[in-house]
Order: sequence, then structure tokens, then C-alpha cells
Amino acid sequence: MAAAIAAKRAGLGDVVVVERDRELGGILMQCIHNGFGLHYFKEDLTGPEYATRFIEDASGAGVRFKLDTMVLDMKPGWMRTINPEGVVDLEPKAIALAMGCRERTRDSLGIPGTRPAGIFTAGTAQRFIDIDGYLPGGKVLILGSGDVGLIMARRFKLEGADVRGVVEQMPYPGGLTRNVVQCLEDFNIPLLLGYTLTDIAGKDRIEAVKVAKVNERLRPNYSTEREIECDTLLLSVGLIPENELSEAAGVELDPQTHGPIVNEYMQTSVPSIFACGNVLHVNDLVDNVTTESERAGRSAARWVRRELPKRFEKRVRAGDNVFQVVPQRIVSGEDVRISLRTRRPMEDVEVTVGNVAFKRRFVRPAELITLKLSAEQIEEIGDEVIVDIRERMGMKKK
Repeated sequence: MAAAIAAKRAGLGDVVVVERDRELGGILMQCIHNGFGLHYFKEDLTGPEYATRFIEDASGAGVRFKLDTMVLDMKPGWMRTINPEGVVDLEPKAIALAMGCRERTRDSLGIPGTRPAGIFTAGTAQRFIDIDGYLPGGKVLILGSGDVGLIMARRFKLEGADVRGVVEQMPYPGGLTRNVVQCLEDFNIPLLLGYTLTDIAGKDRIEAVKVAKVNERLRPNYSTEREIECDTLLLSVGLIPENELSEAAGVELDPQTHGPIVNEYMQTSVPSIFACGNVLHVNDLVDNVTTESERAGRSAARWVRRELPKRFEKRVRAGDNVFQVVPQRIVSGEDVRISLRTRRPMEDVEVTVGNVAFKRRFVRPAELITLKLSAEQIEEIGDEVIVDIRERMGMKKK
């Protein structure tokens, strides 16, 4: 919706949002906890409150909506959709991809054991409680310390469930620090770092799981194995950008982000297709999604009017201690906003983009790092822009 509003305000006459759900708002509608909008609106909002503001703004701006509509296939200038009224073909001059992510499931992890009831992704359990009003279990264990898993640990606790703990194979939590504090520490929920699941027990319903410490290669040490009784297992083990349609349209994907390769205009390898939000790369704050999506919407409008400049093409590449970076290309002489993630927690570091250095007190894999470079700084960097994170650099800080 942010992309649609930005495109409409940039002067596009007909802007349509195609939504496969029956209502607008996406995943925000089941995120009834607060913490949204602190950066964008300077207010503390719940997910539905945040989404409602954009629903109202989009409606007021004249954006059209096609709800309960699935996109079956697409390519530049053409999109095939289906809804209860039948199959409808659209001919958009530009497309902004904003399909978000899906959750990793047990099948993608290969956890051994039986296949009983009571195993859910954290997002599914969130929908059961916050939308449908069902409490799916009484003794709950969470595998993975992503933000949704942490939030659901607190949610189950508030609903009276016995939350046995959160198990994380890495030596550090995978969610935001504020969620670790507010959702686990404030509710005395144990966090087992450096552990993984080794077995699931139960016939009709899950009865217990086994966990064990992992070594430096993240392999379980079975001599440390112990059993935890539970009737519900939540999986918060990562998100996968929903990019089947992107691939169908011929969009080039990044093996690290699993989303499209884009330039600073959020423009993919297919010039008329743009990408934003979690379908591009996994974000930790909805405020970042919004500003990124607005940039995609404005850029789509500029593309339709043939106003997108391309002066050069510089490749942006992840270097030392950098897991991923967006955008992967820089093509203009305008200011650029770069987002990246570190591979591991570090303190007192310099983040260098080519010959430009930024000082950071600490960096964590769960928290997106955002840097802004001026047109002059971009001009001075070579054709290959390498982004590094190092603990000590003899370079002047910016």
C-alpha cells in the first residue's frame, strides 16, 4: 500500500493493488501487539492500527484494490489473475512486487521423529490466537528465536500457557534485542542458546522433544541431549521471500537475500518490475518496509514517465563479515540508501562502503544496518563497491 500511495502521489493515473487475501493489511492484521510506527509515525501502534492508516491513505489517494485475487502468472506488461468472478488479464506499465515472505516449515529442517499434531509455524499459531481466538496448546516450546517466535512466547504466556522455553542453535538470539527483553526476560521465559532439536516424540499429539547442545559447526552433541515435555512446538526458523512469480517473470534473484537483485530505485533486472519489503529481503521493522516501498512506488512512476536516470552501473558486493546487501547495483548519480546485515555480533566496528567509513558501536545479525551515501561519495567509489564490517580500521569515521 505504501508503494501504491507513493506511485499515485507521484502522478500515476491508475494504480491497482492486487491482494490475494479477503482484506487489506497483510500480516499486520494478526500482529495485535504494539511496537509498530516508532520511526515512521513517531508513535507506538499495533499492527492493525499501522495498516489502517495506509488503508485510509490509499483509499483517499484513489488507489484501486482487487481483493481475493490471486496472480497466476506475469511477465513485463502482462499479469494473469483469478478471483471468484473469473480469470482477468491486466496490462500494467510497471509492477511493484510486494508479496512478502512465507515461513520455513518442519519439512525444510529435517527434524527427526514422529509426525504428531501440535507442530505449528509461529505465524500460524499467531493467526489462531489473534484472529481466530483459539489457543492451540498448553505446554509450549519454541524452536528458533526470530521476532515472531519471541512475540508468540509472550503471547502464549499472557494466555495462561506454560512456555517451556525458546531454543536457538546460534550463540546469540535471532530477534531484536527489545523483543528478547520485553518478551522473554520480562516474563521469565528461558532462552537456550547453542541448542537444537534432535527428536520429536508423540503419536497423535506431540508429547515431548529432545534438545542437545551444538558444537562450533552447529552439529548436535548427543551426549548433552535432554528431554522437554510439551504438547505444542512452534517453529520460528526463518522466512523465505515469496518469489515464484518473480522467477516466472524472469527476474534475477540474489542467492543471499533470496529476493530480486535491484538497484537503488528498487528496480529489478526486468526494467518495468520493481520490488520492495520482505519479498526483496527480510526486514526487522515495518517502518523500513514502508520507506523502501515508497521508494519503489516513486521509482515505478518515474519509469512509466521515462524519467529514471542511468549514468553508470556499479556492482555492490558483500565483503568481510557482511551477510547480505541491498541494493546490489547502483546506476545513478543520486543519493543512495544501502541496507545490510552482519554475519555475527560485533562491537566498535567500522562499516566501509568502498572508501567511505561509518562508525557503529555494535552490529547484530537480527538488526538491519542502514547507511546513506551522498551522490558525491558514490561518484568517488569505483565500479565494484565492496561493503565490509571490521573491528578496527585506520580510516576517518563519518
